[in-house]
Amino acid sequence: MTRRRPGAPLPSAPTGVRPILHAGPRGPRPVHGRVAMISLHTSPLDQPGTGDAGGMNVYVLELSKRLAATGLAVEIFTRSTSSALPPIVEAHPGVLVRHVDAGPYSGLTKSELPGQQCVFAREVLRQEAQHSQGWYDAVHTHYWLSGQVGALMRDRWGVPLVHSMHTMAKVKNLALAEGDEPEPRTRVVGEQQLVDAADMLIANTEREAEQLQTLYAADPARVAVVHPGVDLDVFRPVGRQEARAALGLPADAHVLLFAGRIQPLKGPDVLLRAVAHLLDRRPELRPTMVVPVVGGPSGSGLERPEGLVELAAELGIADVVRFVPPVAQRELVQWYAAATAVCVPSYNESFGLVAVEAQACGTPVVAAAVGGLPTAVADGLSGLLVDGHAPEAWAVALEDLCTRPHLRDRLAVGAVAHAREFSWERAARATRAVYAHASHALGTAALSS
Repeated sequence: MTRRRPGAPLPSAPTGVRPILHAGPRGPRPVHGRVAMISLHTSPLDQPGTGDAGGMNVYVLELSKRLAATGLAVEIFTRSTSSALPPIVEAHPGVLVRHVDAGPYSGLTKSELPGQQCVFAREVLRQEAQHSQGWYDAVHTHYWLSGQVGALMRDRWGVPLVHSMHTMAKVKNLALAEGDEPEPRTRVVGEQQLVDAADMLIANTEREAEQLQTLYAADPARVAVVHPGVDLDVFRPVGRQEARAALGLPADAHVLLFAGRIQPLKGPDVLLRAVAHLLDRRPELRPTMVVPVVGGPSGSGLERPEGLVELAAELGIADVVRFVPPVAQRELVQWYAAATAVCVPSYNESFGLVAVEAQACGTPVVAAAVGGLPTAVADGLSGLLVDGHAPEAWAVALEDLCTRPHLRDRLAVGAVAHAREFSWERAARATRAVYAHASHALGTAALSS
């Protein structure tokens, strides 16, 4: 392998598909192209539901696995958060996770990470320089911190940059939860630079595509909509009573579940206030009411990690609320399946993977009608959408599902059917088509769909 000298001219971009052999458990297999996936601030190997790990972690890993199945090799670069982490982990055949040393392993908040972008970029360039020229055929970045690094890679390597926003500062600032801080101007400027620089932008929904165009003046020709997926082999109906028995929940309980990171943006307090309002109106429901909150503090929620516990006590519903630490996917399936309804009261979601996962398990979802949630949830068919975050309005929707079993059963059937419309295989095929389009537009034609 050759290492490019500092200051040496850029290599010419590859002009065709290069078969590269990847040694996996079933022996060498042909790989036609390689993608550098950058997820700077959160690793796809982290446990979703705590810290900054959430839907984006699931997205990056699941999409990478399906891209590998189509013949692409995927190398995910993420910041190392422990000296004990190996430099390279094979997360799946064809998917490598590369841990990059950039700043202290612990103690850095997401707002402090812009100061580590240059170090992170330098280390990525150093690793790429150990390979032959033209090692990567495309760069796919996730979240604006990664995108800033990816823009440098694009110019250095002469390959297309594809960027997924996941969340956008201007959108979040238009719908702040009470007690949440607005996103800084640094991020707004950085996102605008990315919209201007990226060869293609991937939006999770049509609504996100519209927001890119109206709020960031994105060129419609450089925006593609690719719906995320759900692993239907993992998230599937397992039987409500069986799941409740496994979790130690009463068979006749009304289980209203919140699953996700505990922070104002996700609105878990909306659910607690709605439950308090519901129990004031229907006190006979209290003996059978269970409200599990599955997840850990994140973001601004770290400032008051006990805030939700204190709110439950203040509202007089501490006896019905259960706080559960983040759990692995297999146990999360049981929580979804055990629920009467899964509640997603977020103030903004670019899509809402929790909503689709829950529906795949046969459970209706009650969600705020914001962002991508009207795509993730079919109102009246697979769940209920609530306008706004008023506890009274949420209490009405929750009461319907708790007291009208036929409605709940009908929505449960629709939930399974609706979730089948989303698959990671379909998302991977569409993403490959975006890579091919970006390569063609840049004149490299290195990747084909």
